[in-house]
Amino acid sequence: MMSDAQHTGIAVTRGQSWLAGAGLRPTRQRLALAQLLVGDGCDRHVTAEGLFEAATQTGEPVSLATVYNTLRAFCDAGLVREITVDGSKSYFDTNMTDHPHFYWEETGQLTDAPASELEINRIPGAPEGTRVAKVDVVIRLRRT
Repeated sequence: MMSDAQHTGIAVTRGQSWLAGAGLRPTRQRLALAQLLVGDGCDRHVTAEGLFEAATQTGEPVSLATVYNTLRAFCDAGLVREITVDGSKSYFDTNMTDHPHFYWEETGQLTDAPASELEINRIPGAPEGTRVAKVDVVIRLRRT
C-alpha cells in the first residue's frame, strides 16, 4: 500500500513529464493543475470552474483567470482539447485520441463514449479554401 507522500510524488512526476512532453515550462501553477489533471494517470473532463475548485480544495493559491489561461496554454500545446457544449460551456479533455462524448443533460457531466461504436459515413464537404480540421461528436443524454 502506498503512502500519501508516494501518491503525491507519483502525481508530481506525472505532471512534470506531461508538461515536459509538450515543452511547457513547469511553473508552480501549471504543475499544480497538471497534477490535478493527470497525476493519478486517469483521463478526465473538467471545466475551468471545476478545476479551480479542485485546486482551491488542495490549498493551491490560483485564480480562476489563471486556470483559464493555463487551460488555454495546455490546449495550444496539445495536452488537452476543448469540447464546447451549447456554445457556452467548455470542457477540457485529457484524452487526446479521437472519440465521441456523452453529455448528461441532468448533471452537466461529459464522459467518453465508445469510439468503436461510432460510424460516420459521410460529412459535408468543406467550403472552398478551407479544410475539415476535426469533427466533434457530442451525444446528449436524458434519462427516460
